[in-house]
Amino acid sequence: MTRLTIDADYLAKILKKLLSIPSPTGYTDTIVRFVAKELAGFGLNVELTRRGAIRAVRHGGTHLGARALVAHVDTLGAQVKFLKENGRLALVPIGTWSARFAEGARTTVFTEKGGYRGTILPLKASGHTFNDEVDQLPIGWDFVEMRVDARARNAGDLAHLGIEVGDIVAIDPQAEFLDSGFIVSRHLDNKAGVAVMLAALKAIHDEKAETPVDIHWLFTIAEEVGVGASSVLTADVASLVVIDNGTTAPGQNSDEFGVTISTADQSGPFDYHLTKKLKELCQTNDIRYQKDVFRYYRSDSASAVVAGADVRTALITFGVDGSHGYERIHMHALRSLAELVTAYVLSPVEITRDFQPTANLKGFTHQPTKEASPELSSDIESEDLED
Repeated sequence: MTRLTIDADYLAKILKKLLSIPSPTGYTDTIVRFVAKELAGFGLNVELTRRGAIRAVRHGGTHLGARALVAHVDTLGAQVKFLKENGRLALVPIGTWSARFAEGARTTVFTEKGGYRGTILPLKASGHTFNDEVDQLPIGWDFVEMRVDARARNAGDLAHLGIEVGDIVAIDPQAEFLDSGFIVSRHLDNKAGVAVMLAALKAIHDEKAETPVDIHWLFTIAEEVGVGASSVLTADVASLVVIDNGTTAPGQNSDEFGVTISTADQSGPFDYHLTKKLKELCQTNDIRYQKDVFRYYRSDSASAVVAGADVRTALITFGVDGSHGYERIHMHALRSLAELVTAYVLSPVEITRDFQPTANLKGFTHQPTKEASPELSSDIESEDLED
């Protein structure tokens, strides 16, 4: 076994702190500063891109064929579309999520003067006024509005408060950490992935573990809008493992317990060899796992590859029930993921040809193509085959 023991108390504690920091895409400076300081506490030098994506390299035996791990710190949110004459705010979503899950949310709209609290409500919110019409209202962002908790009876009042078109709206996580190990909160996608990476890094740091190659710890700031890891990888990275949420739902094989390894999403299959290695690490390190294929899903992997990064990619996830809505996960999955991360970064490099960006055919990988020989169970009699 190469996996290390994970400090579950630290994992839960850091996740609570991450969830308490609003960070919708486009408003991530505060959480970037927090994560950067946490990384510095593990003795790493932190580099930021111009917009705030984070790179911290923990040096290993060689910089060649470096491994990268990535999670995104940005979350879903909303933005002010226009100031309404009834003194409320029309909104558009940041990221892809349904207004069905926005109704009733407590929020903060961030202005240059500061933040104002509020609530997202359907246009017809009072049962005493609209009776059955409350239930007949369609679902969509055109049918909700934000009520600001300030004196605002018209658009002029809103403007006087300093609220402008384009202001960012953060959605309260309303996090609950239950004694059973379940965690219920918005924005577990992907604050939980960030917490997993930090917990794995803490275990490696505490053990003073040595890795065969450099490990790049990456945190992106615009994954929810499809940009993600498009500009944070360096040329010496040969493999990229994404940590994000898995979709626990009917028709899916994801689970709230153990690691869910995704073999493909809407951008296509992940790297065969890297995915196989992660599966085998689960098996040899006694880490519960299952595999899944995601249909309406895109991650930091896709943004990196589309941007031109020639890296092997894989996606390992914690199963989330109600993704992009009212989310729930379990600590078992988070701990299992962190264990897998430690096992992976400490494991030997098998495809050393990847140390160079290009090479000849020598050392290139193989995928099985020969015909399989079916193995029949011993209780099948020969006469059964003749029938």
